[in-house]
Amino acid sequence: MEEPNKQEKFGIKHLLMLLASIAISVLIIVFNKEIRNLQEFGYVGIFLIMFLGNATVLIPVPVLAPLNVLLGGVFANPLLVGLTVGVASSFGELVGYLAGYSGSGIVKSSKVYKKMEIRIKKYGLWAIFVLALIPNPLFDVAGLVAGAFGIKWWKFLIAVTLGKTIRAIVFAYIGYTGGLLFSKG
Repeated sequence: MEEPNKQEKFGIKHLLMLLASIAISVLIIVFNKEIRNLQEFGYVGIFLIMFLGNATVLIPVPVLAPLNVLLGGVFANPLLVGLTVGVASSFGELVGYLAGYSGSGIVKSSKVYKKMEIRIKKYGLWAIFVLALIPNPLFDVAGLVAGAFGIKWWKFLIAVTLGKTIRAIVFAYIGYTGGLLFSKG
């Protein structure tokens, strides 16, 4: 039997990554109620909720930022909440990165993709960091672009983790401070 050439191996690997990222997104939608029940498991639950919420590709999960603020007000350690949310969110974003790396043309023709592509070409990992730092429902597109450009996964992960963790810590402290203010009232 003839060994597949390098290009065929590359294509199969990328197809599997695309299928995996789609499967994860579908499972998150199907098991949404069960995922919300993970909150009762403390920081592990927070990690799983935030990981799964950020693992959806091009399906915004709008409750994540308010949930981060709420968790900061409920849990006693907002720094730990922020670190947990930031790291979990970052690992979830790898799903979008893998979809982009797979070479999928899911959104390459969209205006948002093209604008994101220009920014990432121009600013590289700094663009990824800033986009992760600000509340941004279009961050999945940045992950797709980064994957498509072949940015090393670990460099992408570091930039995303720094941005998302800083943002998550700020949100957690907002929730914590708000919780303190309302509990004294």
